[in-house]
Amino acid sequence: MGAQVKSTGSRLELPEPQILWVGNKTILRNFADYPRLLRRDANKLLMFLAKELATAASLDGERAIFIGRKDKQSFTVLLNRYMREYVLCPVCGSPDTKVEKVKRLQFLLCEACGAKSSLKSA
Repeated sequence: MGAQVKSTGSRLELPEPQILWVGNKTILRNFADYPRLLRRDANKLLMFLAKELATAASLDGERAIFIGRKDKQSFTVLLNRYMREYVLCPVCGSPDTKVEKVKRLQFLLCEACGAKSSLKSA
């Protein structure tokens, strides 16, 4: 099954979430693709999703398991918001960024334009 990719207006395009429901759990089958594409820590991304969905979540290899039935649209919206807030450079819009921690503050460093922007803690 080929991953369908939606355009987000930048050159970084996120694959569509592959959702599977088992009982009262939602399994995001292609979770591992997102931290790899966004170049972010898988646990931080999982924590962000769990917090925003107000549920418990755990990693199971390449998959993420969430308690409760969540729809694909929720994941799409949240992953795009995570990308806007924690990945894309607010100055030039480039996804080529990395997070740098200075004392207790986090900064987004852009490898394209060199901008340094403060991040709200995830």
